[in-house]
Amino acid sequence: MNILASASNGFYGYGGFGGYRYMFDWTYLLVIAGLVLSMIASANVKGTFSKYSRVRSMSGLTGAMAAQKVLQSAGIYDVRIERVSGELTDHYDPRSKVLRLSDSTYGSNSVAAVCVAAHECGHAIQHQVGYGPLVLRSTLVPAANFGSTLSWPIFLAGLVLSIRPLLTVGIILFSLAVIFQLVTLPVEFNASSRALRVLEDTHMLGDSELSAGKKVLGAAAMTYVASLAASILQLLRLIILAGGRRRDD
Repeated sequence: MNILASASNGFYGYGGFGGYRYMFDWTYLLVIAGLVLSMIASANVKGTFSKYSRVRSMSGLTGAMAAQKVLQSAGIYDVRIERVSGELTDHYDPRSKVLRLSDSTYGSNSVAAVCVAAHECGHAIQHQVGYGPLVLRSTLVPAANFGSTLSWPIFLAGLVLSIRPLLTVGIILFSLAVIFQLVTLPVEFNASSRALRVLEDTHMLGDSELSAGKKVLGAAAMTYVASLAASILQLLRLIILAGGRRRDD
């Protein structure tokens, strides 16, 4: 394949010492763009959480106490609240009905801790009422895990062996993971909306604290948006690489 053909497929040849050439795959720029977006979103949520984790809530409630009140206000009494190590590792496990709050949330009485705890309670409320997108996301978990695990090995095998069906299968499998992340967006935004509504109705946070809470949960939501964008860029890269392989054939 000559240099012009390489360029048309997204590869560029450069002359080096002694006529040495190396190839640059421009589609790596898509990966880098996705990585940058994810890093910016991650830094933003950590910075925002850190800022408001130093602001004590006027109610004096810790994350665990706030979670208990939110659950009770929603009529939920069968969800356990447990402590889990780490920072921002908070999550709700619908299978065992356990709300796990991180070290930075469980015993802290900061505005950030109360909001994060309430957000996770939002998922418990979604589970109780059978919120559609949450049900769909739970259904997609096995397929998404399967797709994210096998998509790249299968795609690379198709790329190396020039087997088009494997390229297609790899793209389809990776698409399952992208669909899962897409469905995750309304789940996360809705959980935050429910959390803020309960915090306001129960007066656990004042108006100024609610404004801060929106910033904390908004920053957290952007990490999911960035993750979806990075995955879409990665999917686009797979499609471009598969198209380049077809032209080579």
